[in-house]
Amino acid sequence: MTSARGKRRLAFTAAVVAAYIAGTIIATRRGYTFGKNSIVRCRGGHLFATVWIPGASVKSLRLGFWRLQWCPVGRHVDLVRPVKPASLTDAERTFALSH
Repeated sequence: MTSARGKRRLAFTAAVVAAYIAGTIIATRRGYTFGKNSIVRCRGGHLFATVWIPGASVKSLRLGFWRLQWCPVGRHVDLVRPVKPASLTDAERTFALSH
């Protein structure tokens, strides 16, 4: 028999997973992309591609919709956020994917 504490833990885990799924669906519908080669921008304005998996951190520290990560363009650690590929020019997209 599962204890009350175990049931609360399961309910909390299910709520967190549901929130990540809902957030990912909403962000995708708004034009953001996720996975390998997601284009992000640091606070310094630099564009580059990285791995962005909602709910997981591969090369960064998650802070909600932002991540603390190394910027290979400016060669510094900064907060980065995803960028809608449709809002970029072809030149910006090409530049970001090459870094």
